[in-house]
Amino acid sequence: MSSRAHTLAAMERRVRRLGRPFGVSLLVAQKRTPKIEAHGGYMLRDDETFVIVFGNTGYEYSASLEEVEEFLTQSREAARDTEPKKKKR
Repeated sequence: MSSRAHTLAAMERRVRRLGRPFGVSLLVAQKRTPKIEAHGGYMLRDDETFVIVFGNTGYEYSASLEEVEEFLTQSREAARDTEPKKKKR
């Protein structure tokens, strides 16, 4: 794997792809405050309702990119677990 796979832009693209099936968009803080710089910089927003679904605990853009990725990964696994199992013939 090349070193570009671990760049910030590549990681953000990966998280955006993870969120696409859930209908959420990754928002990135444009104006970085000291609080955001210390921890966070990202939020997830529902595309239909524009409601923030993750990353606004205590203050806006409170989630790190790793936390957003973990949230989406857990959501994907939970969705797989609740899907009805296909019957084998």
